[in-house]
Amino acid sequence: MSPAPPPGSPPPPREGASAELLARVPKLLDAMRSVGGGLGLHSTLNRICETAAGLAHARYAAIGVVDEDGEGLADFVHHGLDEATVRRVGHLPDGHKGLLGALIRDPEPVRLTDLTADPRSCGFPEHHPPMRSFLGVPIRVQGEIFGNLYVTDKHAGEPFNDYDLAMVRVLATEAGIAIGNARLYEAAQQRERWIDGSVAVTTALLAGGDTDDALQIVAEQARRVSGAAAGIVLLPADGGGLEIVAVDAPGPTNALGAVVPPDNAVVAELLAGRPVFVDDAGTDPRLSDGPVRCYGPVMLLPLCRDGKVLGCLVMPRARGAGPFTRTERALGDRFAAQAALALTMAEAQRDRERLAVYEDRDRIARDLHDLVIQRLFATGMMLESAQRRSAVPEVRDGVGGAVDELDVTIQEIRSAVFALRQPAEAPTGLRTRVLREITMAAVPLGFTPGHRFVGPVDTAVGELTGKNLIAALRETLSNAFRHAHADRIEVVVDATATLPDGRPGVRLTVADDGVGVPEGGRRSGLHNLERRAESVGGASRLGPGIGADGRGTTVRWEAPY
Repeated sequence: MSPAPPPGSPPPPREGASAELLARVPKLLDAMRSVGGGLGLHSTLNRICETAAGLAHARYAAIGVVDEDGEGLADFVHHGLDEATVRRVGHLPDGHKGLLGALIRDPEPVRLTDLTADPRSCGFPEHHPPMRSFLGVPIRVQGEIFGNLYVTDKHAGEPFNDYDLAMVRVLATEAGIAIGNARLYEAAQQRERWIDGSVAVTTALLAGGDTDDALQIVAEQARRVSGAAAGIVLLPADGGGLEIVAVDAPGPTNALGAVVPPDNAVVAELLAGRPVFVDDAGTDPRLSDGPVRCYGPVMLLPLCRDGKVLGCLVMPRARGAGPFTRTERALGDRFAAQAALALTMAEAQRDRERLAVYEDRDRIARDLHDLVIQRLFATGMMLESAQRRSAVPEVRDGVGGAVDELDVTIQEIRSAVFALRQPAEAPTGLRTRVLREITMAAVPLGFTPGHRFVGPVDTAVGELTGKNLIAALRETLSNAFRHAHADRIEVVVDATATLPDGRPGVRLTVADDGVGVPEGGRRSGLHNLERRAESVGGASRLGPGIGADGRGTTVRWEAPY
């Protein structure tokens, strides 16, 4: 019978157990607690690398995350290399060749005394630190290969032993659990972002605001939820192809209003209702003449409803960024479907509003024709009769002048009746389109804004600039109705303007006597005006209004022809 150990002494090792292995168990337990201590995926991978290096007494550690196709690495997280060395080395491993590629194709533990002597090694790039000993084990998440955990260069130049392999394998198992939890958490957050974006888009489109403003919100939300470098909305162009109608990007862009021709292969796919996913826009020949050629991965989604393609949503990422995953593609499809549904409902709502306006215009036109003109005509006849009976020359002249004024007034009212009854869809010049917007705005405003034209408005202003000018006028009048509470509005379209850089152009001025632009208020409408002006090489700015002491706001929107 063996004597009992003295009090306070460590228990003797069990039979078959190694003292070194038992000594590492507390470190392993600490490492497992550290690995499972967070939910962010990338931070979890960093902790796993740091923990593996400490547990195996290695200088360097890394995790290669296998891509969805299982052909290479989608991500490479490393520990032990400083930032200066990483910059000098440059491109990180992609897993398509060499020892890391072999581990992807055959995910089994690998332990090497000198990795440079292994026939599967393809050498290190320039400026890469020298490494000898190597230990790699696979990481499985819910039974599927997630990637591989590597540790290299054991301290003191020793090779990795069986205990190192045992510790790293246990850590890889725990890492698989932690990574699984982190992926579930990030997937839940990702779905929440896409759902929030869909709700924001639906709310904006059904709020009854300006269409361009709503489409801009679609672009903004698409960029935000997808982590893209830009959000772009395209709608079918009149002459075929797709026209860019909304762009959300960090800096100014001249893409607004550009048309991607119908013979483009990507346009044909999108108009057929099929999504397009591109890994690198810079090398894909289908995007060589499009607005996203300077980006990397691109997700292009059709906006479809009831078999009809309403438009297209484009989300490009910066060059060098990771491609869109299957999950992101599925979430993007749902977002696009929700945006298309909201666009359809918003268009139906706007049709109802337009119908109400047209009915009101018809009523006004009938009243003007049947009541006002008839009364003015009868008044004119009474005045003419009084003129003939008067013996005083001054009275006859005064009455005659009044009759002439009544004739002019009747002609003006008849012109207004004709304009009210003119089909809104008829192709017209810029002057008529401006008058139509002013007439449409008169219904909600309760009065007709004053207007004045200077220069050859219809002949000098190009179609693209004219289209953006009309949108700017609509936005400005809408802001005046919803926010300014104005009693007077003056609109001037000057086709003889000279821009600050000396170019000839057109200047739209909309001045009111309302409350002005409040501090801290929502300025998406003003930003839209600026973006539209910048897209055609112009500018937009604010000034004091036409009320007493400069009360109100004056918007000056100008662009070259």
